[in-house]
Amino acid sequence: MFTVRTSNVAGRSAAIGAAGPFTLVVDRSPDAGGDGLGFSGGQLLYLAVAGCVSNDLFREADAAGIRLRSVAVTVVGDFAGSPAVSDAVSYDVELAGDADEQTLRALAERVDAIAEVPNSLRGGTPVALRHVTVG
Repeated sequence: MFTVRTSNVAGRSAAIGAAGPFTLVVDRSPDAGGDGLGFSGGQLLYLAVAGCVSNDLFREADAAGIRLRSVAVTVVGDFAGSPAVSDAVSYDVELAGDADEQTLRALAERVDAIAEVPNSLRGGTPVALRHVTVG
């Protein structure tokens, strides 16, 4: 089970996001009333897709005995409506390694079929507010 948490900093909109020992900064852009110090929620959603695909490319390459030299994943999407909801998300993969082009393409296609975050979005994972504490 994964647990992540955000906590705002000194009464500002900027927050520290934590997952175990790892942290990052979450914030709104200045034109949305934030300080622009970190990732927005939408950027984090798309970054989750890119990070998952990247990690899975390395994992599956290792399992297949392929040494990857470089991996880049670019995710593209936008939000529209009120409340805002993500439009369709797409991504591009660039990779180089010690396998031929056909094998590297097959690796990317395999990862596309099994990557957890893209598949969660494709399947419409339910999200629910569990509890509110007011102090």
